[in-house]
Amino acid sequence: MSIPAQPLPLHRAMVAVDIEGSTTRTNPARARLRTVLFELLDEAFLTGGITKKFRDGFVDRGDGALCLIRPVDQAPKPVLLTTVVPALAELLDKHAESHPELAFRLRVAVHAGEVHYDSHGPYGEDVDIVCRFVDARELRRQLSITAAPLVLVISPEIHRSVVRHGYPGIDHTAYFQTVPIKVGTQRLRGWLHVPEAGHRQEDMPA
Repeated sequence: MSIPAQPLPLHRAMVAVDIEGSTTRTNPARARLRTVLFELLDEAFLTGGITKKFRDGFVDRGDGALCLIRPVDQAPKPVLLTTVVPALAELLDKHAESHPELAFRLRVAVHAGEVHYDSHGPYGEDVDIVCRFVDARELRRQLSITAAPLVLVISPEIHRSVVRHGYPGIDHTAYFQTVPIKVGTQRLRGWLHVPEAGHRQEDMPA
């Protein structure tokens, strides 16, 4: 469903994902990975009870996607961290087991903020922020040194409003402020989380 241009921004929680090493794949392989990615994203959000009526359509980023979740009671931001991201990690593992030739891993970024829309899609400073985080060099490095199916970075806003409060299912001590980005004149530092399974504990930031 297209959304008319808005004179004022709309608040959205945001999940950006990007496939590791997609540029090393052939175009036919990329096509298959894109299909699987959108299927796994849909299933992960449904696991968290976030159906299509609570979110915008996924925005295609070529080798990734931008997912925008509306501010409704049925889709609280903690669910993204306690249910959706863990479900996505599990789905990636299961997919790798059943289709090893199409196995892939993800960088994931979670943020929340204001989003503008026009006929071309969503845009604005907060969209730039979540996209910079998912593309951050440090996040790429962290994925390269772990066996986990994904690595997650959350923005300072998500850490302030969600993680530091230690809501049920969220271990605030498992997040490390170690992913720097620059957006315009702003310098931000995101908080890294790597699922315990397969992660090399000696590589954890101090």
